[in-house]
Amino acid sequence: MISKNTIDKVFETARVEEVIGDFVQLKKSGSNFKGLSPFVDEKSPSFMVSPVKQIWKDFSSGKGGNAISFIMEHEHYSYPEAIRYLAKKYNIEIEETEQTDQQKEQASERDAMFIVSEFARDYFHDILLNHPKGKAIGLSYFKERGFRQDTIEKFQLGYALDEWTAFTDEAVRKGYRIDYLEKTGLTIVKDPKKFDRFKGRVIFPIHSMSGRVLGFGGRILTADKKAAKYVNSPESEIYHKSKVLYGIYHAKQSIAKLDNCYLVEGYTDVISFHQTGIENVVASSGTALTSDQIRLISRLTPNITVLFDGDAAGMRASLRGIDLILEQGMNVKVVTFPEGEDPDSFAKANSHESLQAYLDTQAQDFIQFKVSMLMEEAQNDPVKKAALIRDIVLSISKIPNHIQREIYLQECAKIMDISERVLFSELAQLAKKEDRVAKGRPDSTRQQMTVVKEKVPQISKADQLNTLEKKLIEILLLYGNCEVEFIDFVEVEDEDGNTKVVKEKYKNLVCKEIYLHLQDDEIEFSNPVFKKIYYEIIDQLNQDETLKIDVLINHEDIEISQMVTDILMDDEKYRLSDWERKEIYVRSKDTHLTKLVMDAILNLRRILIELKIKELMTEQPEQPEDSKSMLELVVNYTALKKRLFERLNRVI
Repeated sequence: MISKNTIDKVFETARVEEVIGDFVQLKKSGSNFKGLSPFVDEKSPSFMVSPVKQIWKDFSSGKGGNAISFIMEHEHYSYPEAIRYLAKKYNIEIEETEQTDQQKEQASERDAMFIVSEFARDYFHDILLNHPKGKAIGLSYFKERGFRQDTIEKFQLGYALDEWTAFTDEAVRKGYRIDYLEKTGLTIVKDPKKFDRFKGRVIFPIHSMSGRVLGFGGRILTADKKAAKYVNSPESEIYHKSKVLYGIYHAKQSIAKLDNCYLVEGYTDVISFHQTGIENVVASSGTALTSDQIRLISRLTPNITVLFDGDAAGMRASLRGIDLILEQGMNVKVVTFPEGEDPDSFAKANSHESLQAYLDTQAQDFIQFKVSMLMEEAQNDPVKKAALIRDIVLSISKIPNHIQREIYLQECAKIMDISERVLFSELAQLAKKEDRVAKGRPDSTRQQMTVVKEKVPQISKADQLNTLEKKLIEILLLYGNCEVEFIDFVEVEDEDGNTKVVKEKYKNLVCKEIYLHLQDDEIEFSNPVFKKIYYEIIDQLNQDETLKIDVLINHEDIEISQMVTDILMDDEKYRLSDWERKEIYVRSKDTHLTKLVMDAILNLRRILIELKIKELMTEQPEQPEDSKSMLELVVNYTALKKRLFERLNRVI
């Protein structure tokens, strides 16, 4: 187990904006940062990070928390894994305490698969660098491809011996279970035989955005026509090919910094670009581009530049990928390489400066690319030219932004020498066709337009109670340490013995004032999470007489940490809309803090009294004399409720 001292160091050192900045492109917004949600597909930023409070909130998915919880949510890490990840990021030495057998048994299947994959990566890499056959075959191949030693180590490249069970035997000998070797796809099990999937291949580890090993790609080095040139790990609990991009871990910071991502096809394309000094590049690993892969890039930048080699057939097959990129609202450009060249060979033949200059000057709009590629086929054939125009308009129709769509249509009209009116007409026909397809669904699934009377939602007293309890916790978290002036209504007798109510002013901390009121009324929170947070706050007050929010944010109880973060970030929500820029000014709560506190307390009392009256009214008295007693209680509670309404300036 990780020691408490290490955990405390991680919490003290980790900066939430730095941690999240590795995965999400953040832009300054006042004292906060905002960006696109990494958990849902969206076009407008709903993700906010507060460096001051050291918390984050995704208003689209409802998720939020601290730096640890982000890593847990984004990378699906357990708590210890998240601590280890951040300790590694900030060079914090991890102190371990001895695990019990029971704790070892509790390691999840997913964790075990990651551990097995990391062992395999280290094993294959060690074979490549240190085993005689690994150096003679695998290392020689990479050197012949022009890869330097530092590049080989950066991408943790490896080699699997050309022996049926070399890896499996070593893994089992080291204590790794065969069922996990099979589930990760490293070992193929066909009882009673077991053999290595990647035997005789050079190995390319495939990393997640955080650097975890998800799977492997293996390239055969012999001219065996019966064997596939490339073999990938099969789909598993940790590896989903359609949701992974090769090189994303090494490229993420450069992509976010340069606000552009180069998209290539193969492993060696990525590696060669890195070696040349261009790091904002990822590969779809030879598979057709998917929406999930595009969304992975969109977390870092809205700009993608697709790099094609000189193979016309391959480019035509990849056009669907461009439409998918447009569909996701991304900006797409295309670069083609000379005939016979691909990104790998071109990068090796050019310096960093000349490669970058080529990419900058040759990048063209997707319309220009489609026209230049397909116009040769159309030439003077009007039918083929019309089909080309329809093809381009179909691509433009995928763009969700209306303004961007119109600009592209205007550009297309210029290039194709055709009137904008015709193109807009074609776009409208495409829209109608899609609408007809949607309406052509079976009647059972079609939504019919019917006028219905709007129902006014009824808010129960229990819902109101939960809302008011949350409001009190919110006030405690945001203003608990503020000292403000309160007013008390005190009954005093004058010289003639008459009683009158006078106002008395006094100052107190907000947290202490709320505590005193709730203690006097013996009020308990009904919501279990609010109750836990309140007890934590009272415990702090009893010890230090001040409220430490960071202790609650980084609390080991995830429910407490999550709820505190949600409440704190809800207060920042309006900043996402930048209302001040639109000359809409939100009144600060701390300008009327006394009223805010007292209204919350009095309203809570009111709801509790109303619930008590309802409870009394529904009770069946056991004895006739009990009925009178219950009626008196109802009258007294009703009178108290009336006084509360007077304090709240409301009519009963």
